[in-house]
Amino acid sequence: MKKYTCQNGVRVVLETIPTVRSVAIGIWVGVGSRDENEQNNGISHFLEHMFFKGTQSRSAKDIAEAFDSIGGQVNAFTSKEYTCYYAKVLDDHASHALEILSDMFFYSTFDEVELNKEKNVVLEEIKMYEDTPDDIVHDLLSKAAYHNHSLGYPILGTEETLASFSSHTLKEYIFNMYTPDKIVISVAGNVDEHFIMQVEQFFGSFERGNTTRSNLLPVFHSEQILKRKETEQAHLCIGFEGLPIGHKDIFDLIVLNNIFGGSMSSRLFQEVREEKGLAYSVFSFHSSFQDTGMLTIYGGTGANQLDELYDTIFSTMEILKKEGITQKELQNGKEQLKGNLMLGLESTNSRMSRNGKNELLLRKHRTLDEIINDINNVTVEGVNRMGNQIFNEHYTTALVSPNPNLRNKS
Repeated sequence: MKKYTCQNGVRVVLETIPTVRSVAIGIWVGVGSRDENEQNNGISHFLEHMFFKGTQSRSAKDIAEAFDSIGGQVNAFTSKEYTCYYAKVLDDHASHALEILSDMFFYSTFDEVELNKEKNVVLEEIKMYEDTPDDIVHDLLSKAAYHNHSLGYPILGTEETLASFSSHTLKEYIFNMYTPDKIVISVAGNVDEHFIMQVEQFFGSFERGNTTRSNLLPVFHSEQILKRKETEQAHLCIGFEGLPIGHKDIFDLIVLNNIFGGSMSSRLFQEVREEKGLAYSVFSFHSSFQDTGMLTIYGGTGANQLDELYDTIFSTMEILKKEGITQKELQNGKEQLKGNLMLGLESTNSRMSRNGKNELLLRKHRTLDEIINDINNVTVEGVNRMGNQIFNEHYTTALVSPNPNLRNKS
């Protein structure tokens, strides 16, 4: 893999894969909902939409047709700490795709007519989200855990903040936030290192403002948020404070999560679904941010079975803490993680994503052998210690249910 820093500070990472015929190109920007405030919450996500709505030389339809005409794919997404604009095309069209992406990135017009139409589109997205209780409950959990810190904000924003956005506010946000030091261009596929010079040509000379992310550290709170909604199921989320990205013990936690609720053979899935038949969907996952993390447990069940689901989750947790994990669970968990890691890197898109995130968030890259070695070094003792550290009395809960009553753990 080649790394290069443009004269203005934009970083480029390129992984040449000569055995494929595709190229994935991603523009990674270290800006997300975490960088917003109460007045502009949702602007990062809305801006992501508006980059597709027309430039000085291309209409929104032209952009769509430009990628369709070369058999390519283009999309974008926003998270709490970064935004990504990406395309995947045949290697013959890599230069053309890069030019279109740069046109969108630098020369979007944010036309007021298109802006107002897209506001309605995003409003419908927010409404769709509101109609999906198993999505809402995760936003409520973030709000309960982080209170008024921006990590607790919804990525989509609100109807009120959405209404306030204008062409001026978008351009001002770009100037202040989309600065060269926050941008990584990640490329993976059948192109050689000369492609870096093409990236430099488009992205290597622009200058903008210099706004740094707030250094206000998030504090994890032990709270409950209960929302009444006429749903068929009660949707429950339980969150425990986790570890930040790059933490030295992160693989202990990843293996712990896999054993507890991260797979079909996990204790949570086997106990809740297979043994008791309490839920169709039950799982856990860990989210890492720059300076904190959260392990989330989700389960959906009939409102009349909520207490039993709640007790089963905690009893499964207590047994794991008391008795520890087995050597077989450790080995199975390691092999599953290694398999997922390697199988997940078989596409140019996934390699582009891995390299882009690593450069943006960690500023370093580790080989597969180094990561597999870290997984192999995880021990029973390390996972058990992590279980006792993570699964403590300081947890937060969110519930969406037609009858939102949640008693304390028995």
